[in-house]
Amino acid sequence: MNRLRHIARLGIKELISLSRDPVLIFLIIYCFTFSIYTPAKSAVMEVKNASIAVVDEDDSPASRRITDALLPPLFLKPVRIPFSDINRAMEESKYTFIVDLPLQFEHDLKKGVSPTVDVISDATAMSQAGRGPSYIQKVIARELRPYLNEKNERRTPDLVRLVTRARYNPNMQQGWFDAINQLVNNVSVLAIFLTGAAVLREREHGTIEHLLVMPLHPYELMFAKIWANGLVVVVAAMLSLQFVVRDLLAVPTTGSLWIFLGGLVVYLFSVTALGIMLATVVRSMPQFGLLAFPIFIAMSLLSGGQTPLESMPLWLQHFMQFVPSTHFVSFSQALLFRDATLRMVLASMTKMFVIGCAYVVFSLFRFRKMLAAIQ
Repeated sequence: MNRLRHIARLGIKELISLSRDPVLIFLIIYCFTFSIYTPAKSAVMEVKNASIAVVDEDDSPASRRITDALLPPLFLKPVRIPFSDINRAMEESKYTFIVDLPLQFEHDLKKGVSPTVDVISDATAMSQAGRGPSYIQKVIARELRPYLNEKNERRTPDLVRLVTRARYNPNMQQGWFDAINQLVNNVSVLAIFLTGAAVLREREHGTIEHLLVMPLHPYELMFAKIWANGLVVVVAAMLSLQFVVRDLLAVPTTGSLWIFLGGLVVYLFSVTALGIMLATVVRSMPQFGLLAFPIFIAMSLLSGGQTPLESMPLWLQHFMQFVPSTHFVSFSQALLFRDATLRMVLASMTKMFVIGCAYVVFSLFRFRKMLAAIQ
C-alpha cells in the first residue's frame, strides 16, 4: 500500500507540474480540437466545387443538356470557352477540367455512332483530377440515355449484377474518416511526448536528483508518469470524441464508448512506456523531438490508418504486428466504424496489452540504467 501511495502522490506531482507548463497545455488543446476539426473540414479528397469549362462545338440540345447537368456541389458553374483557348486555359490553371463536345455530337448519337468526348484534367490537383473524370463520365451517361436509339439500348442480359451498399458513411464523406484518424494519431503523439517530456523536464531542471535521495524505487517514478500523463490523454481524447467529433463535426460513432475507453487505456499503457523509453536514450528535449517524430510518422503511416496494412510488403506487415498502434487503429476502426462488440475487439486489446507489458519491462530497464548513471 505504501508503494501505491507513492505512485499516486508522484502522479499528482506530475499533474501539477503539467498544469504549470503552458506550452504543453496549448499542445493538448490544439491536438484535440483544431488539429482534428481542420483536416476533417478542409482536407476534402472527393470532387467538390471543381472549376470546369465546356467547349461546345456542336451547340445542340444534347450538348447543352450535358453542360447544364454539371452542377454544384461537385462542380462550379461551367464556363463556355472556344476550342482555341483550351491550351492557354490549362497552362494558366484556370480550370481543373475542360470537357470538349465535338461537332455532330447529337447527330452521331442518333445514328448509333459513339462520339468521342475529350476530358482534359489539371493533374496538379491530384485528388480531384483522379476522381473527376469518372464523375463527368457518369453525368454524361445519365444525360444521354434519352438520345440512344434501340440499337444502342440492346444489351446482353447480365449474368452477375453487382450491388454495393455502404453500411457506414453511405455518402462516402472523407471528413468522417479523417476526424477519427486524426484523433487516433493525436492520442499516439501526445502520449509519447507528454511522458517523454515528463522525464526530460526533471533531468533538465535537476529535480530528479531530489527524487533519488528519497526512499523511492525506479518503478514508482515510472508508473507515476505513466498513469498521470495517460489520464490527461484519456480525458482529452474522450472529450474530443464527444464534443469535437460527434457534436461539432456531426460524425456518428456506432460502437460503445465504454469499450473504446477501455481499449484506449490499454493502448496508453504501452505507448506511454514507449515515450519513457525514448526519453532515456536522449539528454534534451530537442534530441527527443528529433528521435520521436520519425517514430511517430512511421507509426502513423504504417499502422493501417492511412493505407491498408494488406497493401504493404509481407515483411513489413509482420514487423508492424509488434507496434501497438497497428492494433489500436484496427480496434478503433472496428469499434467506431463497424459497431464491433467486445468479443470482436478482444484480440486487438489483448495484443496491445501483451506488447505494452514488453515495452514496460524494457522501458523500466532503460529507466533504471538512466537513474544509475545520474547517481
